[in-house]
Amino acid sequence: MIADKTLMRPDAFVNGAWIGGDRFAVTDPATGGTVAQVAKLDAAGARAAVDAADAAFPAWAAALPQERAAILFRWFQLIRDNREDLARIMTAEQGKPLSESRGEIDYAASFVEFYAEEAKRPNIESVTSHLSTAEMELWREPVGVAALVTPWNFPCAMITRKAAAALAAGCTVVIHPSAETPLSATALAELADRAGFPAGVFNVVTGEAPEIVGEWCADPRVRALSFTGSTEIGRLLYRQSSDTVKRLVLELGGHAPFIAFADCDLDLAVEEAIKAKFATSGQDCLGANRFLVERPIYDEFCRRFADAAAALTLGPGEQDRDLGPLMNEGAVRKQEEHVADALSRGARLLTGGGRDPQGPLFYQPTVLADVPVDALIFRQETFGPVAAIAPFETEDQAVRIANDTEYGLVAYVHSRDPRRIYRLSRALQFGMVAVNRTKVTGAPIPFGGMKQSGLGREGSRHGLEAFTEIKYVCRDWAEHRRA
Repeated sequence: MIADKTLMRPDAFVNGAWIGGDRFAVTDPATGGTVAQVAKLDAAGARAAVDAADAAFPAWAAALPQERAAILFRWFQLIRDNREDLARIMTAEQGKPLSESRGEIDYAASFVEFYAEEAKRPNIESVTSHLSTAEMELWREPVGVAALVTPWNFPCAMITRKAAAALAAGCTVVIHPSAETPLSATALAELADRAGFPAGVFNVVTGEAPEIVGEWCADPRVRALSFTGSTEIGRLLYRQSSDTVKRLVLELGGHAPFIAFADCDLDLAVEEAIKAKFATSGQDCLGANRFLVERPIYDEFCRRFADAAAALTLGPGEQDRDLGPLMNEGAVRKQEEHVADALSRGARLLTGGGRDPQGPLFYQPTVLADVPVDALIFRQETFGPVAAIAPFETEDQAVRIANDTEYGLVAYVHSRDPRRIYRLSRALQFGMVAVNRTKVTGAPIPFGGMKQSGLGREGSRHGLEAFTEIKYVCRDWAEHRRA
């Protein structure tokens, strides 16, 4: 189904070469059929990738920023030129509708373009001297080898958001994609090779995460680790990286509140609520999980939102419906558990509520009303197409419920009152606040959260910080003096 068959690479990519070995199956979540048998590397393969990246680092770090930028620009153009094939590969292994996959490829390419431009701007910063005969400068230098660990829900964009920043800074990279979606990563590696990255600069190690990533956490040559995934795994990597004192960027779980006030544009709020909940079939750390609606509009919001959710279509990604399958059986069971728990606590089922006949991994768009705040779905990230709605009476109550979580990635607010918008933007303990809209991310903005939603930021100039060290240089210009 793709025009360029060489983009379907079932091997790992280490030191400029494709590496085979033992295999594991990558399956289509819509059908259960095997998409490919992919190379399963182990700890030795992980070490070989670091060997290659470490050996390539001095030359890549010493290259002119313009040289690194030129290669990144070629990679960007190749991603854009192969947009349709990359989208089809993603849909085959991840299941998301083709329109969403195409959108992700555009999103992924935007990071490469952005950091190709930023690669040329690692300016030296001068410091006003506090010493009479000294001049002072701050240099930004690449940290070294960067390990990038990416999830299955955005298998292209999470690679480019991390790798483009690290490569622009002058780091070399070793990448471990999710074992459920490795083919998007190896396709990007094929295009990176065509773009002209020197051998060892860009490496993709496929296989199971514990052996590969554990090896990188323990390796002192890996100076930075960037991970996107669950908070539970983020905590584990934090501990495993402590002995080698790595730079860490952790983009972890979300549990986003969606707060709609009575003065909002109700049509817009419902439209944006559907986007915030059901994009990527709800499998998005930015996905709204807790819908808090002010009492005067509560019943009308519930009705409109449930009607819009019931009208969404399900099907295999190739059919380009509104929702595709969930990634695995565990994800479906979590939806079932959260729905059953909420109903047992008095919630009302407005639509959906079960698996869809199209296949075992298809779950219906589901809306629950009157969900108590002690329900599991109000305490845990659902990561699926189940929306939980509860009323609130006052602004303070809405803020208190919204902040009552260990997560702090994004919050959504709908109101026409500029004073209220300002108050909530200040009071909500989240790294990002979206006001009267859902889409807020992009290459120029610093993506990241507070509390246990992670450390550091990705995207924007701030995304370079984890991959660079500041070196302070103090030069004395006075004539030599005898002590």
